[in-house]
Amino acid sequence: MNSLFFENSIPNSELTARKTSRNRDLRTSYFRDTTAIIHSYPFRRLKHKTQVFFSPHNDHICTRIEHVMHVASIAATICRALDLDADLAWAIGIGHDLGHTPFGHVGETILASMMKEHGGFKHEIYSLRVVDYLANYGKGLNLTYAVRDGILNHCGEKFEQSIVPDPSVKELSLISNRENYPATWEGVIVRMSDKIAYMGRDFEDALQLKIISKDELSRDVRELLGTSNSEIIDTMVNDLITTSLETGRVGFSDEIFAAMLKLKEFNYSRIYKNPRLSSYHRYFERVLTTLQNYLQDLFEVAGEDDTVYKAENNFLAARFSDYYRKMKPFYEEVDGGTERVVFDYIAGMTDNYALSCVNEIMIPRKFEYQFNEIFLNE
Repeated sequence: MNSLFFENSIPNSELTARKTSRNRDLRTSYFRDTTAIIHSYPFRRLKHKTQVFFSPHNDHICTRIEHVMHVASIAATICRALDLDADLAWAIGIGHDLGHTPFGHVGETILASMMKEHGGFKHEIYSLRVVDYLANYGKGLNLTYAVRDGILNHCGEKFEQSIVPDPSVKELSLISNRENYPATWEGVIVRMSDKIAYMGRDFEDALQLKIISKDELSRDVRELLGTSNSEIIDTMVNDLITTSLETGRVGFSDEIFAAMLKLKEFNYSRIYKNPRLSSYHRYFERVLTTLQNYLQDLFEVAGEDDTVYKAENNFLAARFSDYYRKMKPFYEEVDGGTERVVFDYIAGMTDNYALSCVNEIMIPRKFEYQFNEIFLNE
């Protein structure tokens, strides 16, 4: 099939446009976005954020940073087969989950409930906020339109059999829902690759943790898709490439898509809603609520007074004070207020940092040091 069949209809000049123009260098526009993302603090924090299984001690269980790398590599592979831009797919893939909260989708649900009065919380929309503003202390990463669009519209929770791009240039900052499709074929492929990446890996991780057994998955799904992550990815990727070339839409054959839906239902019922995971949900809610209440009360009292934060005698207060001081111009000039400053700070936390901060609130480290000094002086 002619590669023009999958040619993006939006002019390249618009897809590569940035909020602030940059001088050309040896990198392509999209590979330049990739380097900007991987050098950013939000990307680095993904290594300590939950994918499905919270804070695993087993190094072979998937974390959020591994997931985005899986998505990027799968999407780049498909793009090469369809003669599309692998650099664009890679950039969208590694950037698509920069807005995820601590504690995975459970943390997202909790934060969405806490932020009802502020428009709720959706990690896709928050990911755009991260790359446009929150990264680089309010300056953002200055990414291309195509990458920003792909990040915003990557929604991995909807299971469509096939997708085509929505070839219109939008004001991305005004989008507040998950109803839009990416503007490029590469963005569409990342959206599909997100599902390919997590379905097999979550199944394999659950097997390794002995939450499920292979025999629990129906035989027809095992025979069609496979029972290891590599088999499932290989089956889905090859089917998507073949079907897309045949139909002109990025999607799956009827047979493979039906098996995917069965695997999805299995994962939701036997893994994501497993009591061994759901038993922690209330605990995570207490952690995030405690952090929000503490920081909001402290911020309302302290404002910009650094002495009040220091008087708390914990690292959380000091680091939050530093964050607000550096981000103040953004909240004043762009947000027009500080209603979201505490939520932004919590959403950017890693799992371990959130837990460490709660411990500090309860027993500040200096509290222990003071008692040590008393004993030493006796």
